Amino acid sequence: MTPDASVVAVVVTWNRHDLLLEVLSALRSQTLPVSRVVVVDNASTDGTAETLRAQGEDVVTVTARTNTGGAGGFAIGIRRALELGCDAVWLMDDDTVPEPEALAALVRARGEFPLGTPAVVASRVVWTDGRDHPMNTPRPSPFASAQEREAAASIGCVPVRSASFVSILCDAAAVRERGLPVADYFLWNDDFEYSTRLIRGGHGLACPGSVVVHKTRTFGSTDADPGPRFYYEVRNKVWMWTRSRSLTPVEKVVYGGSSLRRWVRTVARSGDRGTLVRGLARGVRDGVLRGPRRTEDVLSEAVGEQGRAV
Repeated sequence: MTPDASVVAVVVTWNRHDLLLEVLSALRSQTLPVSRVVVVDNASTDGTAETLRAQGEDVVTVTARTNTGGAGGFAIGIRRALELGCDAVWLMDDDTVPEPEALAALVRARGEFPLGTPAVVASRVVWTDGRDHPMNTPRPSPFASAQEREAAASIGCVPVRSASFVSILCDAAAVRERGLPVADYFLWNDDFEYSTRLIRGGHGLACPGSVVVHKTRTFGSTDADPGPRFYYEVRNKVWMWTRSRSLTPVEKVVYGGSSLRRWVRTVARSGDRGTLVRGLARGVRDGVLRGPRRTEDVLSEAVGEQGRAV
């Protein structure tokens, strides 16, 4: 991928008006400019819609009728980005502020990787005080070959098997081949399923030279007493293990065992175990008894034809 390649940024937002403006400003300050920015407004009620209408032509807005979560929002945004035309799609949340060189470093890593164009290149995610954010720290792939590790190291990167939507650059060709995120995941594990689906059989990289600041309210990982949202963690993982082709059978065993251990640890450490146990039971039940709705149906319900280019 050359420095003059077309990159469309996709930002999903819900009721974070001020942070969204900060993200848009940071995107406009990139040393390697994006071609367009697609903002998916998940039915915000804080004045976001009015502010987005006042943006320039570089910002394309798609407004959902209801909150579709990160999964639905990124599916909507990626679909629109592809229709606008691009070589790569840069995904990020509305509380993710990229440093000025963030995109340039991602594109440089993609172009210099010796083994071909990676399906995904992920940024280094830090918190507001500069510490690596545990919510978004990609782990080196345990399945990477020695050749892949050496190739990644030669350009200052690390091979990864999954990455977070907080800031990843996705190859448009891989997206067209593998499809959109599963919109019905709503939240949690949507990025894990999607990034592993894009990377399977190809390459994924973590690029420390691309830095973004994830402005979460607190510093911590997603399994720190998640409350009712634990339901989505469990249901979506069951969907992954039983219905997704993003992981190989061996990988499902490895990651499945890791998830089970983390669930036990999360429940044991929780101050509200009853909520987590109920979420676990409902998540397993719903994950086994029914699968996710078709993404096309979820998007049609959320935005109709609005999200499509004309």
